[in-house]
Amino acid sequence: MYAKPPAASAPVDGDAFAAAHRQLLGDASIQFDLPRLEPPPPPPDFSGSVPLLQGFFWIVVAAIVLVLLYLIAQRLSGAEWPWRRRAEEEGEAAGAGWRPEAGEARELLGEADALAAQGRFSEAARLLLFRSIGDIDSRRPDLVRPALTSRDIAALEAIPGRPRSAFLAIAMLVERSLFAERPLAAGDWRDCRAAYEDFAFAEGWRG
Repeated sequence: MYAKPPAASAPVDGDAFAAAHRQLLGDASIQFDLPRLEPPPPPPDFSGSVPLLQGFFWIVVAAIVLVLLYLIAQRLSGAEWPWRRRAEEEGEAAGAGWRPEAGEARELLGEADALAAQGRFSEAARLLLFRSIGDIDSRRPDLVRPALTSRDIAALEAIPGRPRSAFLAIAMLVERSLFAERPLAAGDWRDCRAAYEDFAFAEGWRG
C-alpha cells in the first residue's frame, strides 16, 4: 500500500493577491512602519566646572577653620565668647532701667553695716529686704502688688535669675528671724550682705 500523492494546488490569482495586498496596506489599524530609535543624549560634561567646585569647597573649609582658630584663641586668652558677651550686655541693659542706683545701694549698705556693727543683724537684714522691695516697686510698680510676699516677689520672672536668687536668699534669712524667732548671727549677716550686692550691683544682672 502506498501513499496517495497530494492534490495539485489551485493556481494563484495574481489580481486577487494584489487586491488583498492593497486592502491590507490600507488598513489604518495595522502599523507597518516602526518608529526609529534615537540614541540617548550624551551626559552633561562637568569636567570644566569641577576645578571651580573644588576651589569653592576648600575656601569654605579654610573659612571655617579660621573662625574656629579665632574663637579658640579668644577663649585661651581669657576673653569670653562673643555671643555670651552680647547676651550679658543685653541683660545688663535690660536690668539697668530698674536696678537700684549704685550710689543709693552703697548708702543703704552703709546704714545696714551700722546696725550690724551694733549686733543688730536681723534689723540690718530687714532693712536691706524692705529697701530692695521699695526699689523694685518704685521702678516697676506693675510688678509688686500688696498681696505679694517676699517669696512671691523673688519668683517674678521679670527679674533676671541671679538677682532673683539673691533676693530670695535675703528674704529667707529675714523670714527665719521673724517667724522662727531665731535672730541672725554675724555669719548670717555676711551672707545677707553678699546677696544684696548680687542683687543691687551690675555684676549680678549678667546672665
